[in-house]
Amino acid sequence: MKRPKSQSPHSPQFPDAQAPDPKKTPSAPVSVSTVRTTPRDFINPIDYQHPYDSMARFARALSLRYDANRTRHAYYRQLRLVHEHFDRDPALLTEDQLRDYFLFVKLRKQWKPKSLRQAVAATRQFYVDLLGHSGWKVFGQIRTKDHDTLPAVLTRRQVHDLLAGIRLRRYRTPIKLIYVCGLRLSECLALTIHDIRGSENRLLIRNGKGHQDRVLPLPTGLYRELRRYWTFHRHRLLIFPNVGRGDAAPEALARRMHEATAPMPCSSLQRLIVVARRELNLPEASIHSLRHSFATHLLESGAHLHTIQRLLGHKQITSTMVYLHLTHQTSRDALGLMEELFRTLPR
Repeated sequence: MKRPKSQSPHSPQFPDAQAPDPKKTPSAPVSVSTVRTTPRDFINPIDYQHPYDSMARFARALSLRYDANRTRHAYYRQLRLVHEHFDRDPALLTEDQLRDYFLFVKLRKQWKPKSLRQAVAATRQFYVDLLGHSGWKVFGQIRTKDHDTLPAVLTRRQVHDLLAGIRLRRYRTPIKLIYVCGLRLSECLALTIHDIRGSENRLLIRNGKGHQDRVLPLPTGLYRELRRYWTFHRHRLLIFPNVGRGDAAPEALARRMHEATAPMPCSSLQRLIVVARRELNLPEASIHSLRHSFATHLLESGAHLHTIQRLLGHKQITSTMVYLHLTHQTSRDALGLMEELFRTLPR
């Protein structure tokens, strides 16, 4: 049977993937070219409302230096925090004031080393590279050391209870996908209909961390759930379009999702996980903990470490090796070996 002309050669096996449901077709359909696949949380800072010209200049400099909007957003956010702390143009601050700020976030706010290093890197680019304060020594005076802490991991039962506690399918399905396939939150929400290969049981992740693409296995049952999810709103491109605000009736909800011009914001699912874990009295886990749990549970089931590295998209195997410290299987294997060593000792 010939493929309809309007259908992309890489369309998923969603029924009539390019044809909206007549009952849900908006009066002014959204063109695919106007849809942004970057989560709203990480748009280019150039498009922000800048309180000062210096911050607008910094946004332009970040766009020249970095390709990833998430990186631009993170660095711009650090400068915005400086601005909000002093409530003035950050370009007018002195070195002593900036030093006091770093003391505040390190000692009073107790920022973690990674956050502190990001703040130093961002403000160095602003004050040294952009404003030319090459003589400022404060950036070389800050020392941080990472703590040997392990990421939070949920048990399989806790993951089950967490998902069971999320009643709305429009939120439960993307969270389930993050756990089953070990995705980063932004990778999940940026998925399009062209990334789902149901007949091949494959999921294509485009432009992940480090601008790397990878292909993941996609369980048949999960593919069918994604198809049902998409069939509800039939967006021309996105799997998880922004839900927006308004009438919660199914038809109104489907129409808003169909007309969305951006994916669901990351903050929607992040807040939902926080609420759900508190209701269930679960450990201090975030939505990224589901990715950690995915890797740990695979390792416990006997998956090879290099296989998990490939699925997670880690460049270095050392990043994946942290899960060796989290699996109960490792402890059981060590216990068995220790028991054997004990039995060989003289009585």
